[in-house]
Amino acid sequence: MKKFLAALMILTLVLPLVSLGEPATAGTIVIGIYEPASGDNGAGGKQETLGIRYAHSLQPTVELSDGVYEIKLVEVDNQSSTDKAPSAAQQLVSEGASIVLGSYGSSVSIAAADIFDAAGLVAIGVSCTNPQVTLGNPLYYRICFLDPFQGTVLASYAKDAFGVKKAYTLAQLGNDYDVGLVNYFTKAAEAAGLEVLGETFPEGTSDFTAYLTKAQNEGAEVIFSPTSTTYAAQIITQAAANGLSIPILAGDTWDSSVILNAAKGTDIKVNVTTFFDEGDTSEKAVAFVKGFKEWVNSSPEYLAANGGNDIIAAVTALGFDAYMTALEALKAADSGDREDIAEVMPSVTYEGVTGAIAFDENGDALRDQAFIKASDNAAENWTFVKVQGIESN
Repeated sequence: MKKFLAALMILTLVLPLVSLGEPATAGTIVIGIYEPASGDNGAGGKQETLGIRYAHSLQPTVELSDGVYEIKLVEVDNQSSTDKAPSAAQQLVSEGASIVLGSYGSSVSIAAADIFDAAGLVAIGVSCTNPQVTLGNPLYYRICFLDPFQGTVLASYAKDAFGVKKAYTLAQLGNDYDVGLVNYFTKAAEAAGLEVLGETFPEGTSDFTAYLTKAQNEGAEVIFSPTSTTYAAQIITQAAANGLSIPILAGDTWDSSVILNAAKGTDIKVNVTTFFDEGDTSEKAVAFVKGFKEWVNSSPEYLAANGGNDIIAAVTALGFDAYMTALEALKAADSGDREDIAEVMPSVTYEGVTGAIAFDENGDALRDQAFIKASDNAAENWTFVKVQGIESN
């Protein structure tokens, strides 16, 4: 009996010591993921979400002054649709999100802005580049460059790299990203002395032969078509089938393995502006690339979401940085309260894998450089071309 009591006393003393090594969390903070998992932009949305998930796997908690909080990710699918976007955004409000990340696609971001604003909920746009996302929406921020900058870089590159005098643009009718970026490209191209012929196509188009044939017949020397990846793959495939040799330029949405797969084995040359290149030799970028590739290869589900390979899309790196920026916002606010986060958000900064992140008075990222990459149709990855800014144009 004495031995039993002695053992019980020892166990009683030891248990508190064991529990000290595993302190209970102070609570849970919800970060919402507002991304397309389906629809025209589903492929890009999944890759952006992978970057957020990977960041969460590395830092699943945040330490505030009153304790360590678990971060719970709540994902909604905005279906790449402006009609479905408000209800998806409202779901995150109802789920108690303290801050939201997304979206891939400017149109769905713009469609959700009023919902987030009414709820006092800060949203960090990841790759939504249209100026209208933050304009007049005080709680919407973003960490990517904007379309006026991107369009100017692309127009300058078209003239300098290919020596073209005539460009053809093709955008989806009513798509804020497509139409907006084409508009900025056109203005910059015409200012540089290029002639630009522009057309739009209706949603649901699957046959682009007539558009491509017109571009060729009109003497266009470059095609600029910043569409969703779904349309992009069809445009590339049909351009190759019709024997077109005109270079194709696009914005950040085309920085995807979907594009590489469509261009592989063809004579179509694709050039894109984007936010990140996995060949970046900075310490943070190297660590991110190595870690993400190991992580994505650890799961068939992750690989499938990434297009069946471990090629890193720039939006994945941006998704990673967006999550880390959200953590910095929580630390700065020392709270998961929406109002507290909104108060500190303008001053939040973060040194990310895609570069330094800080915000201007509109909530836009202070970015002045873009990566330009080209498809290498004999390989399965992008070829880095150059880093270009407005000042170099």
